[in-house]
Amino acid sequence: MLPFESDYNNGAHPELLRRLVETNSQTSLTYGFDQWSQSAREKIRVAADAPNADVYFLTGGTQTNMTVIDGCLQPYEAVVSVETGHINIHEAGAVEFTGHKVIALPHHNGKMSGLELDAFMRQFTDDDSREHLAQPGMVYITFPTEFGTIYSKDEIEDIYGICQRYGLKLFIDGARLGYGMMAEGVNISLPWLSRHCDVFYIGGTKVGALCGEAVVFPRGNAPKHFFTTIKRHGALSAKGRTIGVQFDALFTDNLYFEISKHAIKMAMRLKAILQSKGYQFFIDSPTNQQFVVISNDRIKQLAEQVEFTVWEPYAADAKVCRFVTSWATTDEQLNELEKWV
Repeated sequence: MLPFESDYNNGAHPELLRRLVETNSQTSLTYGFDQWSQSAREKIRVAADAPNADVYFLTGGTQTNMTVIDGCLQPYEAVVSVETGHINIHEAGAVEFTGHKVIALPHHNGKMSGLELDAFMRQFTDDDSREHLAQPGMVYITFPTEFGTIYSKDEIEDIYGICQRYGLKLFIDGARLGYGMMAEGVNISLPWLSRHCDVFYIGGTKVGALCGEAVVFPRGNAPKHFFTTIKRHGALSAKGRTIGVQFDALFTDNLYFEISKHAIKMAMRLKAILQSKGYQFFIDSPTNQQFVVISNDRIKQLAEQVEFTVWEPYAADAKVCRFVTSWATTDEQLNELEKWV
């Protein structure tokens, strides 16, 4: 089967495996206090131009989202997301499980509108009964979005400005951060992102690692006892070195962004193949996720040879399907795909 179902349906980049094997016989401190995790933290601080950043390594994306949100909010506070946000639809209620309501706003090609966020907050603050409500304490966006779309600098600046005006924290989910930053026409860098949010994370699981995410509080602004909060949420690896070694490799010689660039190159070729075959695109994505409309009959035929995701209904006789490339996608796989689509 041709693997276009996701960007984490493989192992790890060979360089990461090499480093894991190379360091395997060495002993170290545990829980992320090892020498490789410390080195990775410093490399991330340099890459983000955030010398005072607090950097933590967590096991996976869902654990990261629920831990950051719960750790940053008071028990009575809620997080604002778009209705298609990952925390709202694809995490089995993990955030609500911690006791925090997810307030869902409309999405526009997967993105949040600053105007609608501001209107919601004005309405909330003008409500005389607001003390009876879950109090908004954070805004959550993803970069790139669930539909592979990208926020512009102006859009993020607008949202961050609104957050600051109303005393909200801005949390940017970067599970696919490398793929977003390497997309054509994107001029958002790690240093820029570090200056325009309160916390973000650099996804490893979907960008070349076996597992692991790097949470960055860019101004050393991690909540008190955040390490304890990570452990309380089951997101702390006893053998923290397994994540630290991988991020140390990912942030050596720009590897993280080089392998992300490869995925984008493969995605644009995938896009061209689908266009040449006459497929209708559901949304225009510049990233490694491509969404096309396929008839129900054709879906059954393709599924015999190609792994992809049936995303959502489109019409009575068709559905939106997602094809994803990754750091591991090859030209040979695309050549074979072209024969079947």
